[in-house]
Amino acid sequence: MDTSSPKKTCCDSITDFFTSAKFLIYMGHALSTWGDRMWNFAVAVFLVELYGNSLLLTAVYGLVVAGSVLLLGAIIGDWVDRNPRLKVAQTSLLVQNSCVILCGILLMVVFQFKEQLVELYNGWILTTCYILVITIANIANLASTATSITIQRDWVVVVAGQDSSSLADMNATVRIIDQLTNILAPMLVGQIMAFGSHFVGCGFISGWNLCSMCLEYALLWKVYQKTPALATKSGQKEPQQELKQLGPQKDVEDGQSPEESSQPLMNEATVATKPDSTKQRGCCYQATEPLRTLKAGWVAYYNQNIFFAGMSLAFLYMTVLGFDCITTGYAYTQGLNGSILSLLMGASAVSGICGTVAFTWVRKKCGLIRTGFISGMAQLACLMLCVVSVFAPGSPFDLSVSPFQDLYTHLIGEKALPEAEHSLPSVLIGVNATTTAAPAEEMPPLQSYMSVSLLFAGVIAARVGLWSFDLTVTQLIQENVIESERGVINGVQNSMNYLLDLLHFIMVILAPNPEAFGLLVIISVSFVAMGHIMYFGFAFKSLGSRLFLCCSPEQKVETVESPSLPTTV
Repeated sequence: MDTSSPKKTCCDSITDFFTSAKFLIYMGHALSTWGDRMWNFAVAVFLVELYGNSLLLTAVYGLVVAGSVLLLGAIIGDWVDRNPRLKVAQTSLLVQNSCVILCGILLMVVFQFKEQLVELYNGWILTTCYILVITIANIANLASTATSITIQRDWVVVVAGQDSSSLADMNATVRIIDQLTNILAPMLVGQIMAFGSHFVGCGFISGWNLCSMCLEYALLWKVYQKTPALATKSGQKEPQQELKQLGPQKDVEDGQSPEESSQPLMNEATVATKPDSTKQRGCCYQATEPLRTLKAGWVAYYNQNIFFAGMSLAFLYMTVLGFDCITTGYAYTQGLNGSILSLLMGASAVSGICGTVAFTWVRKKCGLIRTGFISGMAQLACLMLCVVSVFAPGSPFDLSVSPFQDLYTHLIGEKALPEAEHSLPSVLIGVNATTTAAPAEEMPPLQSYMSVSLLFAGVIAARVGLWSFDLTVTQLIQENVIESERGVINGVQNSMNYLLDLLHFIMVILAPNPEAFGLLVIISVSFVAMGHIMYFGFAFKSLGSRLFLCCSPEQKVETVESPSLPTTV
């Protein structure tokens, strides 16, 4: 009997877990997301406060952030692919936290000396400060995007190894951390600003990011040391090696896997432009390189086997059925107060956590692709309650009131009609909507709360399917995108998400009055349904009739034929 390797005690197992690469990634992610959530919540409040309780600066900031990720997502992902993992993680971490610290210090100066800044050069100094705050905050968000891509979409895959179950557990744990920090972090910074001041809040966030940056940097280094596979990256090859490797792979047989049939598009772009590189390396050529990278990224995304799965996730962003400022503002117009809404948000978080737990269980029983199909059907079934709420007693839905009435009124500068006294700010401002909406005595009392109750019941219940589906698509991308394109594909996926998110805000701007909210609900559910139809097409193409047989494990998506990538960009 071999006694050379005694069994580990319980204390040894606990020690091993708390010093493992997985736990260190969880700790680093918790610190990172906690700082992100505090900053994202606080910067919106700061901008509203600075501009005299107006949403203008907040709207400009949101537009700049969304537009930047939409345009630069593929370029950021390509930068992640082309550089060593540790360099990418450390650089994005330092840039993100440094920008937040700098922005917090700048905001402290503005809050402290705002009256003096207004008088300098007719307020141009203050305007310059606003521009700097938005610009620096946008750079921090872009760095945060790079951090998210490299840690959540790449490092997690490498640390999990070839174990799909371990990867699913890590993704679920990361998402639970996201859910918890999304509620607890804003509560903390909100209390600090409430009992202190905005000046104190800025100082606290800057100090937090300074300490967090040092801890995260050390945790990243420990994870890198404990996972030797992170030191090697398939995208880091010499040009001659890439040419030799890509040469025999141009003729692809139909039965090969995506890893065999999909050639790295960035490498192909390099090969395609190699003959002309000596002639075109001028300033114009280098200036247009980001455009070529952008085009190559979108082409690579389109040619992925999981293209329709990624598109289905993006379509879920085109919705007003979430706990954002739009739904919160509508709830205020329907008579719900802040206390009730906070309870509903807590229930939504619990529902989301249940979705992440359900994902791991269903995936083990039915397989990854079927989990997405089941999650999508569950989400759609729950959202039917939202559709019913549009026609339930107490609903303000009225097609006789033009959904564009408020927009026309603002454009021509006339007084709003009585039927549409709730203008865009009252719908979008969220928590402050009670102060900007029409006076309470002018609002007709609600006859029933059935409509708004059905609406939030559907939204909360649908979070189970939503988060389970999100985790499914995330893992599909992680497992089926080759390593050398992992960054650029996830960058384009982020761009698609932001694009559909922008469209849903435009939809609200065009129809901001509460009477038209029911129409927005129907449009939102329609987009969610279209997204899941796309996923069904992807799943049926992958599994065929076996999609409806949940008793047997499924194979990976390697059975899906991969369209050949273009040889020129």
